[in-house]
Amino acid sequence: MIKEFKEFISKGNVMDMAVGIIIGGAFTAIVNALVSSILMPLVGLICGGQNVADLYFKIADATFNYGALLQAIIDFVLIAFVLFLIIKAMNKMRKKKEAAPPTTKKCPYCITDIAIEATRCPNCTSELPAKAE
Repeated sequence: MIKEFKEFISKGNVMDMAVGIIIGGAFTAIVNALVSSILMPLVGLICGGQNVADLYFKIADATFNYGALLQAIIDFVLIAFVLFLIIKAMNKMRKKKEAAPPTTKKCPYCITDIAIEATRCPNCTSELPAKAE
């Protein structure tokens, strides 16, 4: 049983997942700092300098802190937007792979894959039309 556990732990998938979780934790700290230190003060300015999380109303002896919910929703939207922008920027930085030129074509008579340079189909022996160049 210990041997199986060692094999499981040492597999690439588990190691990749562990690295992803660690990087994700560090990335979360960066995004949260960006939202709480830069974006939320801007939201506070738009709201007239008031902290959104402090908004509430009372009915009799019950206090409803709707500001905390509003703050959580704003945080979620801002974090999702920041992640979207970061992922979009990362995707732009990746090199786009050029599509390899095709090496085969379809015979127009029997629909078999044949070499692109072929002038006769090896399956149905039909002569293929010459390329228009």
